[in-house]
Amino acid sequence: HTVHTLRKMLVERFSATSDGNTLKINIVSFGHKHGLPKDLDLLFDVRHLPNPYFVSSLRDKTGEDAKVIEFMDKSPLVKKTEEHFAKLLLFLLPQYKAEGKAYLTIGIGCTGGKHRSVKIANSLKEILKQKGWQVTVNHRDMQK
Repeated sequence: HTVHTLRKMLVERFSATSDGNTLKINIVSFGHKHGLPKDLDLLFDVRHLPNPYFVSSLRDKTGEDAKVIEFMDKSPLVKKTEEHFAKLLLFLLPQYKAEGKAYLTIGIGCTGGKHRSVKIANSLKEILKQKGWQVTVNHRDMQK
């Protein structure tokens, strides 16, 4: 066996899925001012999006709060960014899976990691889950 055929044989034999090839996706939201997360495979920067931090009534909320989501969803740029990121990921994920990659970590970064990156990470998670991908999200800096 080559390294690749041996890996395929072991995964097929011991994997819980019928095709023997799962891809576990972890999306990490973070703030650039706190440093990059380790071991990212892909990194998306969302500092170009409208920042809820500069709206005093939203500053202490997070990207999981309905008012922050509503504020961000009013911007066509947010929806366009989500669409483009999702389109790219939906193209790339089958390629990574076909290559035999078992884990993929995607970083979504904004300035502080509390608003924009959290909202976009959650949105991408839902889009990918609807397409049948196994996705988890971690908000590294949301509570800082």
